[in-house]
Amino acid sequence: MRFEKKDLDVVLVPSGLLIMFVYHLFLLYRYLHQPHTTVMGFENYNKRLWVRAIMQGERRDIGSCVSVISSNITAATFLSSVSLTLCSLIGVWISNSGNNVFASDLVYGDTRPTTLAVKYVSLLAFSCFVQSARHFVHSNYLISTPSPSVPLKTVEIAVIRGGDFWSVGLRALYFALNLLLWFFGPIPMFFCSISMALFLHYLDSNSTPLIEEFDGREVVKKVEHRLSEMAKAIHRPSH
Repeated sequence: MRFEKKDLDVVLVPSGLLIMFVYHLFLLYRYLHQPHTTVMGFENYNKRLWVRAIMQGERRDIGSCVSVISSNITAATFLSSVSLTLCSLIGVWISNSGNNVFASDLVYGDTRPTTLAVKYVSLLAFSCFVQSARHFVHSNYLISTPSPSVPLKTVEIAVIRGGDFWSVGLRALYFALNLLLWFFGPIPMFFCSISMALFLHYLDSNSTPLIEEFDGREVVKKVEHRLSEMAKAIHRPSH
């Protein structure tokens, strides 16, 4: 049985995808059990502190936090539009059978139309940016609600879920880069998977210590207790 160039896709492409999946499973384990060692866990911790500070602060400062969330909504909407445009352009490019560089002899690997269709379908995993925008819009409604009876936990969940979907969308873009290089053959895709896993490990690792949570009301109570003790000591009659 002779080894043909189209068999490289059967070996290198699953190997490259396996490297990416194993890395993200390792990242998920760290995120669930040691969140402070990951950038996403560190950012979620800071978001909780931010939400608590906003919800416990003055209502006149709501405009600044609404503008922060609105910028996240704009970024998520922009990336979702870019993703859909990318899928459309690749679909038009692939359907142009008259001059298809991906099916030429320059690509060392499988160039059958069925394989190209699988590559195209794999690029349709970018709807998570839409979910990210949806959760940020929901958190915007909750924070800007005039009534102070909105549960703090509800706002935290909306903001963190928006960030989680944002992270998943970025992961889809990272996978899309590998799949785009698959258009040029399985060898570039395999080496890109290895390089991407090493690069993401550098980006996802966190060594910054967590910000200590500051409770202003507790500090005020301690100061009042200390002042009352000093007042009692001053007015206490001396013997």
